[in-house]
Formats: sequence, structure tokens, C-alpha cells
Amino acid sequence: MDRFDIDNPELPKFIKKAAFASGGFPYAEKLDDDEYDTQMYALQKQLVLHQAHMARTGTRTIILFEGRDAAGKGGTIERFLENLNRRYNIIAALPKPSDRERTQWYFQRYIDWLPAAGEMVLFDRSWYNRAGVEPVMGFCTSEQAEHFLDEAPEFEKRLTNDGIKIFKLWLSIGREMQLKRFHDRRHDPLKTWKLSPVDLEALNRWDEYSAARDRMLERTDRPHSPWTVIRANDKNRLRLNAIRAVLHGLDYEGKNEREIGRIDHKIVLSADEFLALKGE
Repeated sequence: MDRFDIDNPELPKFIKKAAFASGGFPYAEKLDDDEYDTQMYALQKQLVLHQAHMARTGTRTIILFEGRDAAGKGGTIERFLENLNRRYNIIAALPKPSDRERTQWYFQRYIDWLPAAGEMVLFDRSWYNRAGVEPVMGFCTSEQAEHFLDEAPEFEKRLTNDGIKIFKLWLSIGREMQLKRFHDRRHDPLKTWKLSPVDLEALNRWDEYSAARDRMLERTDRPHSPWTVIRANDKNRLRLNAIRAVLHGLDYEGKNEREIGRIDHKIVLSADEFLALKGE
């Protein structure tokens, strides 16, 4: 990766130019900020209505945000929660497991974070660490990863059988976009904390992460908890379509399909649609 050294403040211009189009992104420019603000305002009003509905009816919702490092998970979660009550709309971003947790049933430490009545929990990475980061980086054995892929759909089936609504979002960025965002973090004193040694190692393991992602989508995409893949090179389009995908999948009093707007199917794909593409 010498040609693409993120420590070099002069990242090659062709990488910056190629970043937006990388991974087969279908637009040449990002969505206009004013248009984004208008659409986001309408969507956040709908999220507030859903919050009121949750409080009245006691519904429970989980949203899992997965994707490569720098895909935009944290920023998208913040747009979901920007005008919501954090007591009932909760971020779950678990640190690496403790020595004790490593001896437990793998899903055990996530149980306490499942929503109670009237709550929505947004996982900034989730139990799917066992399908991606852990096997690629050698933090679990191949046997443990295989066992997880068998067990995850059954675990999620138990949750949905109990009435919990699950949304699983995979945020997809191109290789050059990931490099650009890592470079930006390295040279922004307010963002350097976001860059870890594991992040940097991801640059050299792109193909391994791709194979792990594809295996995860193939093995854990089920009717009761399907994956939604969202192209994430343009953060404006990502955030709008992530919220739309969730709102369209929820029932709540005051739901306004016109305010929610149409999902952009150039940006939002099913797991099968995404897997049918090559080289992304």
C-alpha cells in the first residue's frame, strides 16, 4: 500500500477522484446538502411519530449497523437519534469482550442490550463481529465462526418470535473511499481517535473482509431477519435511505408514506441483489 500511504498528506489525486465512484457507486456527485436537509427533516418527523407510537404500544425494535471500518455507521446512527429521546432510543456499542465474557455463550453479553417495551436499540456493530472482524483478524477460530453462522439465524428467530422487529443494515463502501476516509481521519486532529491499528490492517485485508461479508450475507439472510445493503460512498444518500428502509418496515400511528419518500433502489439492495454483483 506504499502508493496509498495514509500518512502522506498529499494523497494521490486519482485516489480522491476515484473514491466517490468506487465499489460501483451509481452517482457522480453527492446529493445536494439543501435537498438532503429538507428530506432529513421530513424523515426525522416520522421518527418522532414512531417514538410516540413505541411509548403507547410497547413495541420493541433492533437495528444492526454493520459494514467495513469508515463505512458511516456512527454518523448514520446519530441522524436516527438526533431528535429522539436517548432514554428509549439506545446506542449499543460494546467494547471487546472481557476475559469472563469470552468464556460465555457468544450471544450472552448482547442479551442485556435487547429492548424492553417502548424501546429501540441501535447496535453500532453487533453479534456479527463473529462473522467479519473476528475471523478475519484471527480473534476467533474458523470453527467458532462456522458455529456462529449456523446459530445466528436461530437466535434472531427467537427474538422475532417474541415480537421484536429486527433490521440488519450492511453499509457498503468502495476500497478507494475507505482509503480516503482513513486518510482524512489521520490528518484531522479531531478524528484521529477514530483510527485504530485494526482499522489500518483492514486496508491490507480487503479481499478477506469481502469473502467474510459474502459468506455472512449468504448464511444469515432470512425472511424473519433479512439484510439490507446500502451503498455508502455518499453519506447524504446513505443516511436518508437507511432511515427510509427502517420507516417503511415499521407500522406506527401517523405514518406518512409521502413524507418518508421512495427508497432509492440504486442505493438500497437486498442481499441477493448485492451478491449477484461482482467485484464490490
